[in-house]
Amino acid sequence: MSLRVPRSPRPLEVTLLASVFVVAACGLVYELAAGALASYLLGDSVLQFSTIIGSYLFAMGVGSWLSRFFERQLPAHFLRIELLVALAGGALPGLLFLANAYMPGAFRFLLYAMVGVVGILVGLEIPLVMRILKREVALKDLVSQVLTFDYLGALAVSVAFPLLLVPQLGLIRTGLLFGLLNAAVAFWTLWVFRHELRHLGAHAWACVLTVAALGTGFAVADQITTLAEDKFYHDRIVLAATSPYQRIVVTSGRTGHKLFLNGNLQFAERDEYRYHEALVHPAMAAFGAPRKVAVLGGGDGMAVREILKYPSVESVTLVELDPNMTGLFANDPAMSQLNGGALRSPKLHIVNTDAFQWLQGGDKAEPEMFDVIVVDFPDPTNFSIGKLYTNTFYSLLAQRLSASGYAVIQTTSPLVARQSFWTVATTIASVGLHATPYHANVPSFGEWGYILASHRPWHLPTALPEGLRFLSPQTLPLLFDFPKDMARVPADVNRLSNQILVTTYEQEWGKVGP
Repeated sequence: MSLRVPRSPRPLEVTLLASVFVVAACGLVYELAAGALASYLLGDSVLQFSTIIGSYLFAMGVGSWLSRFFERQLPAHFLRIELLVALAGGALPGLLFLANAYMPGAFRFLLYAMVGVVGILVGLEIPLVMRILKREVALKDLVSQVLTFDYLGALAVSVAFPLLLVPQLGLIRTGLLFGLLNAAVAFWTLWVFRHELRHLGAHAWACVLTVAALGTGFAVADQITTLAEDKFYHDRIVLAATSPYQRIVVTSGRTGHKLFLNGNLQFAERDEYRYHEALVHPAMAAFGAPRKVAVLGGGDGMAVREILKYPSVESVTLVELDPNMTGLFANDPAMSQLNGGALRSPKLHIVNTDAFQWLQGGDKAEPEMFDVIVVDFPDPTNFSIGKLYTNTFYSLLAQRLSASGYAVIQTTSPLVARQSFWTVATTIASVGLHATPYHANVPSFGEWGYILASHRPWHLPTALPEGLRFLSPQTLPLLFDFPKDMARVPADVNRLSNQILVTTYEQEWGKVGP
């Protein structure tokens, strides 16, 4: 009885399978980059990623079907496709950034057009590699080996993209880097099949020019980003950073600094005091002498600045998901000046984690209780943020609030997004908390809304800290008066299982013209 000795893989077989790994990694990067850009610029990350992935997979199917029409000179066809993928996929993030700045009306069309083109080209790659590999590998081993390396490439990129590539390189350089990897596969194809390729010199020049174009783009990626963002933001950009969670941009102009997260304005220096005084002081002053305060979100430190105006405060816990935010506003001199150095206060403890998980208490047997909790999250533009406006979240919030304490939640515009505003009020009340809505005019945003949440009814404070620029005991009651066009409307509870607030918010703000 003879034992079958497994054959050693041939060098060509190994390199072809390695190219499958690279091809799969590159294809997934382009898909993730398109989805990330769509969620950054269009909002509603679940919708954008779902439609981008669906369109991309459909386009790959079209490409796979088209591969049947490539019958001869397969290495030459594969080489050309690799160069086209390198150019189209590598340039995708940069071109879309520029399109959003200079042709915003065409952005959505260009997004799906480029996704379709790249998807078709990527769909052509694997079938052609498999047909080339048939020369070296028995059919029974071919499919399993190709799919194994395909899935391994996808796994590697799915981990590296959010944790390493985007934080370190940014979206534009990430796309160009993987375009260069596609071009490297083309160069490898040129060398291995040089004896089979017609017009070898033309193919060589095409590879060189492709690498030169992508390399130049990689070198000037910062200038591309600046060109796009300067047009988009109008004012001069003084700080810009990409974290695993968001794109952070700070601009400076005639009216001072402005902070943008994923292109959405978070504060403007000229009137942020209105927003933050209205956010913090109705709750803090009503409590009287709060000792323990928590801030959820608000990594810019402006809310902490207002909280520290109360001498009774012994500790402030700031829960901010993105350490880039707290680091920027603690250490940059200009940003630190805006918050009065609040993020360097000895009373402050910064926790960089997800607020939802933090409220759940982790492994703590006795979760910490607070006199006042200030909730300063971005608006619910997608489901990852929308979970922080659900009845589940507010139920957890209630468990961390002392019996006589107050929480306050920033709650979008009751004028522009009236249904959204009252959906939050209804959701807070659904967990047994008193919901007391109010609003303030912040010129950079217009009429803006807030809701106080408490176990006991809120009462009007008789005194406020000295030195406030907006609020006074005389004008504070006016914030709780809602005119007819902002008055309460029927609204459903926002639950984790439906997240109706995200859809409502998108519909209401989508009606607002430029």
